[in-house]
Amino acid sequence: MQELAPTSWLEVSGARLAHNLALFRRTLGPSTGIAAVVKANAYGHGVAQVVPVLEALGVEMYAVHSLPEALEVRQAGGSRPILIMGYLTPQQVASLQDPGMHVLVSSPAVLEALAKRGAELGVAWPVHLKVDTGTHRQGVAVEEVEDLARKAKTLGLSVVGIATHFANIEDTTDHSYAFAQLSRFRRALASCERVCGTLAYVHCACSAAALLFRETDFTMVRLGISLYGHWPSRETYLSWLLAHGRDGLRLAPVLAWRAVVGQVKPVGAREPIGYGLSYRTTRPTLLGVLPVGYAEGYPRALSNRGAVLVRGERAPVLGRVCMNITMVDLTDVPGAAEGDVATLLGCDGEETVSAETLAELAGTIAYEILARLSPRLPRLLVDWPPATP
Repeated sequence: MQELAPTSWLEVSGARLAHNLALFRRTLGPSTGIAAVVKANAYGHGVAQVVPVLEALGVEMYAVHSLPEALEVRQAGGSRPILIMGYLTPQQVASLQDPGMHVLVSSPAVLEALAKRGAELGVAWPVHLKVDTGTHRQGVAVEEVEDLARKAKTLGLSVVGIATHFANIEDTTDHSYAFAQLSRFRRALASCERVCGTLAYVHCACSAAALLFRETDFTMVRLGISLYGHWPSRETYLSWLLAHGRDGLRLAPVLAWRAVVGQVKPVGAREPIGYGLSYRTTRPTLLGVLPVGYAEGYPRALSNRGAVLVRGERAPVLGRVCMNITMVDLTDVPGAAEGDVATLLGCDGEETVSAETLAELAGTIAYEILARLSPRLPRLLVDWPPATP
């Protein structure tokens, strides 16, 4: 059966992903490895598209939230260790088969379940201890780390790593709280290594920390949003500029979202557009109808606020974004026609619609714009493998 062309799709650039990874290789200390965070379907980019590229580029580890995500990474060809960072139920622990799947542990109960499963398989299961240094979500207090490490060793587990997460490193230019967390983490590391010896995987840095502070490198960093070409926040970018005095670090957004213009039709002046009559035309208007909406991940909050690109020109969103349909104004797009390709995210000619712009208009963050792109949207890996000169 002939494969049908999609009406909306995502393009994932392998070359841009490689560019961003190389940028961090140059930025980080020479002994610091990279854990590529591919949770949430690789931040919406697609595990099946992203993992083969990262595998070819030699990342040291993958990081996911859940066991099903870890299995997806393996199915996509990921051979490196995988760190499962979220909670595992006892039933999930009992189903573990692959000791290359490290587990980030926050509680003695999970340690005990992992020890039992490891004994059944005849392996010392690799674990990373999660320290709560001030975020107050997952993890144990600094004062409890030594006891947790000792318990893990007693149970026959292999403590190979220790980790924490910063609470306030992205949304501020005042990083005093982050450095207080870093100080606590160093104390926890010392406590853990008194019991377990030198650890292979010591990691606290997210994208923002990896961009800004070499003090947070340790043996590994966890790269999420910036691996995919986005600054974690405006404040992170400003902090970079304040420290370096220039924009010398060019992250390349990896993803573009396209859709076919499904219909083009004239609408008179003073006519309502869409549900709730929330927009009325102010002139004779050429209306374009796109076969995508909030079910595909285009936020309803962009109603009457967003814009797409058609033939390199901006086409404002008119009316409410529907479940599977969005209307745009093509009046000022010369030659616009049914079958044209609209860009919802990414570049067309000299114009760009960024995830950051959509997030600002929708009152959210770029992470959410990307992570909520529907898994049903086809994802096409482009610009990969690199062209041979």
